[in-house]
Amino acid sequence: MRISRKKRPEEPKKVFFYNEGIRALQVLVLDDNGNLGVMPTAVAIRLARERELDLVEINPKADPPVAKIMNFGQFRYAQEKEARLRRAHQHVVETKCVRLSLRIGAHDLEIRKNQAIKFFEQGDKVKIEIILRGREMQRGQMALEVMNKFIADLNAVFPVRREEDVERQANKIMATLMRI
Repeated sequence: MRISRKKRPEEPKKVFFYNEGIRALQVLVLDDNGNLGVMPTAVAIRLARERELDLVEINPKADPPVAKIMNFGQFRYAQEKEARLRRAHQHVVETKCVRLSLRIGAHDLEIRKNQAIKFFEQGDKVKIEIILRGREMQRGQMALEVMNKFIADLNAVFPVRREEDVERQANKIMATLMRI
């Protein structure tokens, strides 16, 4: 089995402007108690400084932009913590491959089945391959029987659906399965 060591692309970090970094002339100001209304940015910054807090631009695309009076350090920490939790709980579905052969023994078939079950439990898709070599190329029907028996055995453990039907490409017979 080949193990993939691809690095996943990082999600772009959201940039929040605060205090003098806010470019809008007027902002809709919010605080913990609710809406303070629309006011010039300079007045809103002064109001935030009086409370020993920061003015953070929450929604720059609104008209006028929405800004909130809060502690920027705590806000940024909470955003980073939330992003870390999201990354920890996400699972990228990978396609794992299980390779069978035309002359596979019963015990080897059981080991491949357990492998496929483990992949399904991790939430991955399973691609089943049978590679025909030499005189096996004339025994395509036997290979389809081995493939269908393997899929039926998997289906007995828990329901799976065929994402890609059993197909033959030159000397390969393949099918992709996904857990329901």
